[in-house]
Amino acid sequence: MEQYSLFQPQYILSVSQLTGYLRQVVESDELLQDLWVEGEISNFTRASSGHLYFTLKDSQASIRCVMWRNWATRLDFEPREGLAVETHGGMGVYEVSGQVQLYVDIMRPAGEGLLFQEFLRLKAKLEAEGLFDPAAKRPIPPLPRVIGIVTSPTGAALQDMLNTLRRRYPVVQVVLSPTAVQGANAPGEIVAALERLNQEAEPDVILIGRGGGSIEDLWAFNDEAVARAVAASAAPVISGVGHETDFTLTDFAADLRAPTPTAAAEVATPDRTELLGIIADLANRHTAALNTRLTDLRWAYGQAQNALDRLSPRHTINAYRQRLDEITLRLDRATRVRLDKLHMGLTSLEQSLHSLSPHAVLKRGYAIVTRTSDGQLVKRADQVHPDEDVHIRVSQGAMQARITHITQEDDHDR
Repeated sequence: MEQYSLFQPQYILSVSQLTGYLRQVVESDELLQDLWVEGEISNFTRASSGHLYFTLKDSQASIRCVMWRNWATRLDFEPREGLAVETHGGMGVYEVSGQVQLYVDIMRPAGEGLLFQEFLRLKAKLEAEGLFDPAAKRPIPPLPRVIGIVTSPTGAALQDMLNTLRRRYPVVQVVLSPTAVQGANAPGEIVAALERLNQEAEPDVILIGRGGGSIEDLWAFNDEAVARAVAASAAPVISGVGHETDFTLTDFAADLRAPTPTAAAEVATPDRTELLGIIADLANRHTAALNTRLTDLRWAYGQAQNALDRLSPRHTINAYRQRLDEITLRLDRATRVRLDKLHMGLTSLEQSLHSLSPHAVLKRGYAIVTRTSDGQLVKRADQVHPDEDVHIRVSQGAMQARITHITQEDDHDR
């Protein structure tokens, strides 16, 4: 005979169904998904994946915690056994072991909570005054001549900024206004360093910053007087306080916030390599423009030269020159022909004259008779008288004679 329990269950859950149900219940509770828990770290383990596993405990209880790598990399301190911390996150259930655990996204050393509340109070106050108004932010000059730095003269942040400035923009003049960056006296020194830079160096831009640290280490840059001095600076200010995840009132008051001191130096200056590239590109473009302009001018000059050649009287002058040369040649030929003819004529005349020359006549036996008294040529017989002296010229000499007898003859008798 079978026996039945008086309390026979209507529905039996598997272990995975139970843990899954617990996870849904826990994760649907808004309070459990946004809570702060304070405790002491124990059983701390950093996995090779970068995830953190630890237990938070106090004197009466403990709870397992997990912090994934993407949140763990944002920590600005090193978690360790026995360290009192404040954590923020949400509760969940690890179904494999059925364990309830806290998934942490923020962790800070215990005691920072009060400072953080003060930070939020001051931030709200200054923001309400318009101190952080984006419209009031001034542009950073692209090519600064003088850069001022407000930081500790012995800190690594200064060397990081100087190395970056020398590498990127070595021509810039750097003026350091030294100050303490943490401790009770730091806020007053920071304000004085800013004022000193603006009054004496008149920089184009100011870098203010320090390396990373806890909220207590960075608290000088959350001081109200420092924030007001940064906002009132005559030169635009770039803040580079702490690490990328650190935010201070100085960051909000500055004209530009950089995640680190090195990044502040980078955004304050142009890159020398980029500038050289820009200069080379401008030179190439200028050269190309000049070459294009010269080509255009040469073409225009050639066109103008052709037009001038078409309008120039040179062709006409050259034609006249050629015509003149032709005429000159013809004139030379005509002159030579004419001279030859004249020469021939002169030769003929010379021959004729020679043949008619008195000397030639004398050689043929003729004589020239002149009166001795007056030298007149005697052509007719009636030009002389008997007993008159005459001069007779023959071919090879002359003689004197006296007329003794004259015989007259008529022309028709010859």
